[in-house]
Amino acid sequence: MSDSKPKDVPLDGTGKQFAIVAGRFNSFVVDNLVTGAIETLKSHGVAVSDVALRYVPGCFELPLTAQRIAARGEVDAIIALGAVIRGDTPHFEYVAGESARGLQDVALKYDLPVVFGVLTTDNDEQALARADLDGDNKGVDAANAALEMVAVLAEIG
Repeated sequence: MSDSKPKDVPLDGTGKQFAIVAGRFNSFVVDNLVTGAIETLKSHGVAVSDVALRYVPGCFELPLTAQRIAARGEVDAIIALGAVIRGDTPHFEYVAGESARGLQDVALKYDLPVVFGVLTTDNDEQALARADLDGDNKGVDAANAALEMVAVLAEIG
């Protein structure tokens, strides 16, 4: 390895296949994440026909869906999007933690970028601030991370 510092990697998705799996729960936030991710992929050369979008009930269901997609071997990366907003019970910790763990397991099992674009916030306002179509949008960040990981892994071989 010549350099461990981050470097600029061209984000060119031309001819690449992506899957977006998104939890429907908290759709008032997730819909903006999905829009941000798709628009970002398109702006980096990904054809709309090269983006498979699948909705699932919530974030807990993201890993299984990502695993099934990964097993098919047809995509270069998977972007998992969702929003887990803290409530009055420990449900938040279970859903967020298991979703993250499950998605990482899929990435490692299939040697495939699986980007964790799941918001974990204390309230609706924080979630909406991170899913702003005209500002900070973590769907954009997740799509950029997926594009970068595809490039980095291609470079490594």
